[in-house]
Amino acid sequence: MLQLPDSPLCMKTTISVEESYQLCRQLIVKYSTTFYAGTLLINKQKRPAIWAIYAWCRRTDELVDGPAAAMTTSETLDLWEQQLKSIFAGRPVDNFDVALVDTIQRFSMEIEPFQDMIAGQRMDLYRSRYQTFEELYLYCYRVAGTVGLMSTAVMGVDTSRNTAPWNNNQQPYIPTEEAITLGIAHQLANILRDVGEDAQRGRIYIPLEDLARFNYTEQDLFAGVIDDRWRSLMQFEIQRAREFYSRAEKGITYLSTDARLPVWASLMHYSQILDVIERNNYDVFNRRAYVPQWQKLRSLPPAWLRSQVL
Repeated sequence: MLQLPDSPLCMKTTISVEESYQLCRQLIVKYSTTFYAGTLLINKQKRPAIWAIYAWCRRTDELVDGPAAAMTTSETLDLWEQQLKSIFAGRPVDNFDVALVDTIQRFSMEIEPFQDMIAGQRMDLYRSRYQTFEELYLYCYRVAGTVGLMSTAVMGVDTSRNTAPWNNNQQPYIPTEEAITLGIAHQLANILRDVGEDAQRGRIYIPLEDLARFNYTEQDLFAGVIDDRWRSLMQFEIQRAREFYSRAEKGITYLSTDARLPVWASLMHYSQILDVIERNNYDVFNRRAYVPQWQKLRSLPPAWLRSQVL
């Protein structure tokens, strides 16, 4: 369980930068072997930075979704944000922070996406419903679109696209919007996969206006009703998520050449969750949409091909 230092913040680091990166790596292996395998596709120089970002994001999420989330208050998140500011000032507070301080300095990262993610966790403290998709979009940006921004800072962009003489005065295109869009697409897939689990915690992330559109009620959702109304609703939500994935694809070509394969693989692996939901006849109450390892591996060759030609 994440342990926060008492305020005022004080230095508690006892390990080297390399040891801290390994600590972050071990956290990824513990919580997501699939994500860890995906990081092995990343350039060796950039890979540890992604570990550091993931570790911070995971620890942030644990504050509101972890085993001790019931004890998390707004003051807890205030303290976590203080610790973030200390990290960006180059003063690590705990052993995990050492790696993130190094990552921030190496890749000139901005603090705003990190602060926005904390704001997303604050939403989970007091909100369990979203009336409109516009409201849900803000939540998805904060908890997932921000990860796209953080990752893009590490992945880098392809500067060779502007080598023609007539492009000498142009700055490389940074696919900021596409990075946010990919993060939101991943979060929408997560939301649809986890409908049943979220319902057990009293949460509904599908916009209430969408439930009303298909004459499906909160009571139906909590009861796990699967009928034509539910299937139509899920088809609508899945199509929306796929549109976000489609829009995100356009930005991958602008990334550094060594970053395109892992991003394509991530997009293809995560979007397969939507396919599994369909194959399960939209039963997300009793069956988890699990993408088997062999299917992920089978998508690597087309992901590689897309990274080379698109």
